[in-house]
Amino acid sequence: MSSPSDQTAQRRLAAVLAADVVGYSDLMSRDEEGTLSRLRDLRRQVIEPRIHSHHGRLVKTIGDGFLVEFASPVEAVRCAVELQEALAGGSGKEVFKPLQMRVGINIGDIMVEEDGDIFGDGVNIASRLQKMALPGGICLSGKVYDEVRGKLPYEFEDKGEHQFKNIGRPIRVFCLLEGMDTAQRSAERRPSGSHPEGPSIAVLPFVNISKDLEQEYFADGIVEDIIAALSRFKSFLVIARNSTFAYKGRAVSVQQIGRELGVRYVLEGSVRRSGPRIRITAQLVDASTGMHLWAEHYDGGVEDVFDLQDRITASVIGSIQPSIRTAEIERARRKRPENLDAYDLVMRALPYVWALEYEANKEATRLLDKALLLDPGYPLAMALAAWCRGQRIVYNWSKNLPEDKRETLRQAQAAAALAHEDPFILTVLGAALTITREFQRATSMLERALSLDPNSAWAWNRSGWLHNYHDDPEVAIQHFERSLRLSPYDPMAFNCEMGIGCAHFIARRYDLAAQWQEKALMSKPNTAWIHRTLAPAYALAGEPDKARESVGELVKSYPGIRILDILQAMAFSKEVMSRFAEGLRQAGLPE
Repeated sequence: MSSPSDQTAQRRLAAVLAADVVGYSDLMSRDEEGTLSRLRDLRRQVIEPRIHSHHGRLVKTIGDGFLVEFASPVEAVRCAVELQEALAGGSGKEVFKPLQMRVGINIGDIMVEEDGDIFGDGVNIASRLQKMALPGGICLSGKVYDEVRGKLPYEFEDKGEHQFKNIGRPIRVFCLLEGMDTAQRSAERRPSGSHPEGPSIAVLPFVNISKDLEQEYFADGIVEDIIAALSRFKSFLVIARNSTFAYKGRAVSVQQIGRELGVRYVLEGSVRRSGPRIRITAQLVDASTGMHLWAEHYDGGVEDVFDLQDRITASVIGSIQPSIRTAEIERARRKRPENLDAYDLVMRALPYVWALEYEANKEATRLLDKALLLDPGYPLAMALAAWCRGQRIVYNWSKNLPEDKRETLRQAQAAAALAHEDPFILTVLGAALTITREFQRATSMLERALSLDPNSAWAWNRSGWLHNYHDDPEVAIQHFERSLRLSPYDPMAFNCEMGIGCAHFIARRYDLAAQWQEKALMSKPNTAWIHRTLAPAYALAGEPDKARESVGELVKSYPGIRILDILQAMAFSKEVMSRFAEGLRQAGLPE
């Protein structure tokens, strides 16, 4: 963007706030009219009143973002915190809950056009800080921090100096710890630079530099398999894919990623696919220093993609721990699909599988069914299809409960028979056996999965739920916390929060049960099934109004649902189920 001429611009010192809505393009692709309506309401009812109350000036709105000028950096930060708190709490309006913002604040010299628009490094730095912030987060420049330090009751973390594009000097960055989502807070509380588990690595999303933007999923699939292979080595801590993908498309330094995820190494790279040929470039970086340990490119045909992945994995391991033998790399191989089109479909299905929402479940099932038509013996497709059926049982979406239970177990067992050394597929079988209440076999499967892959955040998650079903809440909480450590920014992190909430319910700590489930609902406001256990937690914690309101939200998404329907979908002990039933009864749900 060109700067205004000196003849038409005035200069002044100002605090600049830049913000945007997280995942706006994705929200628009799913519900264009609804998203635009929510954004308009957000601006009119939340953003503009708070800007006005803190004496700010809304300079302009740009699509999903907006730019604000303040005379006082203290007021700018207060305004940002109130905006994030309003979104996190919904301001009592359900419409705001699905939206999250990132905010950056800087103070500096700006140029002001006659029409009120503003330009200059002061604005550019605020924009760069906004892109650096995590969902629900606020990033400040060092100048802003110096002005507000000691004047506001908030915690800040020093993120060090960062070099931003087109800014000639490094900028010191501070993150506000208040108002961020739970997964982020848990990560921020970890000691910076601490690696107690030994070698630790995060594999970032590879950049798709193909001319065809549709190949994005192909680059993501390659990273998925590299992470899976690395995770099989017990001497490593490997951050789960769902957390590293939180950095996709963001300009964040390797040092910052290392601090936030608590890892020593970062693997990054790019993928170029042109017709039948593919080139993968990878580089291993020491996250504490930013020093490159090695860089290499790998060329081959699309049919060689799995061999290329294995070569990258071997290079990473050889650089970090040269004593690991080739035989161990061989044992890390998973059964490959026979049909690459089936592989493509599975990679497309993965984001929908983990959403744990009704419409997403239907789309995942559609894609996986197509994959299995192309390659009926593809174990990963079979396992994911089984888990999608399992979701329908667990979340009260099933139209035929006995058939879904039968098919969930059949598909999970068939996948495990074909890939009995694959920890992910064993975890799916463990989950299926939990759903059918075969707890002894489920325990065996999950223990086997974790012995093969101690870095599986999902296996630790499922093990946490299994301990809940065994009335072992304290161990369950430990396993959910381990899952969050391995994948703090995981879209499934809310499911760990749900698990911790249910563990507190089992232990009769109803107030904590409600608090943890509220956090889960805040993270995933469209998952109405959370109210099945949140409402009874409210009721037994002595909050009848909240309990009735929670049941009201449940019935909106599940018209006609009864207590019996919920009990049939759950796998808790009889004693715990009786308390859930009593709480739902007190909250007004019919038998």
